[in-house]
Amino acid sequence: MFSTSLSSTPLSSTPFSALACPLDGDPMRREGQTWRCAAGHSYDIARQGYTHLLPVQHKRSRDPGDSKAMVAARQRFLNAGHYQPVADAVARAVLAHRSTSGSLCCLDAGCGEGYYLRQLADAGAGEASLSLLGLDISKWAVLCAAKQERVFLRNADETAGGTWVVASNANLPVQSNSLDCVMCLFGFPVYPEFVRVLKPGGLLIQADVGPEHLRELREIIYPSLKPERERSDATPEGLTLRDSQSIRYSLSLHESGAIADLLAMTPHLYRASAEGRASAEALDSLTVTVDVRLTRFQRLAN
Repeated sequence: MFSTSLSSTPLSSTPFSALACPLDGDPMRREGQTWRCAAGHSYDIARQGYTHLLPVQHKRSRDPGDSKAMVAARQRFLNAGHYQPVADAVARAVLAHRSTSGSLCCLDAGCGEGYYLRQLADAGAGEASLSLLGLDISKWAVLCAAKQERVFLRNADETAGGTWVVASNANLPVQSNSLDCVMCLFGFPVYPEFVRVLKPGGLLIQADVGPEHLRELREIIYPSLKPERERSDATPEGLTLRDSQSIRYSLSLHESGAIADLLAMTPHLYRASAEGRASAEALDSLTVTVDVRLTRFQRLAN
């Protein structure tokens, strides 16, 4: 069994200060429990520790993003350490890009319940000055991330932790040219926005599922597997490809609850037929392949 991912390390050793107003793009400053821009727009930090920065006109549904149930399933599954090798590889890639002073300002765009930022904080403890922002369009995901962190900050300065916001990758509430690194892990990349917020030379780390990812589970829940879509090798405008690596290993699950959580945290739960879901629910053990492609892009100087 991999080690647990619950972290006692505060997510940030430097408060995140590069937020921008989602309405006018102006820089915002934190004043107590409120973020304000020069135009007078203000956004309160909820008692749970997150800020809602998704204007209603940017919503495509009443409750966008992952549901409360999907977030809870992902929290249980990831906190059990099943994707620890992926988290370790992501943390190594991020920390390798820190400056000579050891400082690093990083956004997790589509942070979910905060697992990968917590792992990054653990890996960088004592060797990097991290300023971290977790962003997701799902209020349930951001609420979960903020709540988990506050457990470890009861006796700490309220600004010691990371910053958590509800927002969209399509309109990042982040100042231009302000970030050393953007992580987009199994999410929905919006490259023009990523390029805008990265400093020249800044790093984009993207994780995508590989062709063999969870194949054994997919073979159980679907009558037949569709051919894999052709993966585009085109480099997004404004970026250059640094390198790419595959993370592949076999994962054995010996509890029906863990199998149910794995299914619930993926889109497969909603795509599978009733018969396919029933077949998965009947399992009390399952061995699956984890297949992840990790790609590093760098923002061009101009």
